[in-house]
Amino acid sequence: MASFLSSLLSMFSGPKSETAPAREAEPQMHAECRIYPAPIKEGSQFRLAGRIEKEVAGETLVRTFVRADMFTSAEDASEYAVRKAQQIIDQNGASLFSDGAVSRSA
Repeated sequence: MASFLSSLLSMFSGPKSETAPAREAEPQMHAECRIYPAPIKEGSQFRLAGRIEKEVAGETLVRTFVRADMFTSAEDASEYAVRKAQQIIDQNGASLFSDGAVSRSA
C-alpha cells in the first residue's frame, strides 16, 4: 500500500532535474584543455552542459557552461557538449582563463 501511495505522489510531483550524469564521461582534449560533457537530465530530455578545465601554473582552472539546447538522449547531449566546448575555447582563446578565477561560468 505504501509503495502505491509513493508511486501516486511521484506522478503528481512534476519532473525532476538532475545536475550530474550517472557517471562522468572521459575528458576530450582540445587546445590544451580537458572537456567534460555533463548533460543535465530534465524530465525525459537532457540539457547541453559541461565543463572545461586547464592547468595554469600548477592550478586547475574550471569553466562550466549550460545551454538551452535539449536532446532526447544523453549521448547526443554529450556529443554536442564537446562541440560547444571546442567552440567556446576557439572563440575565447587565451582570454577564457586569463582572469585567473579558479572556477566560473563560461
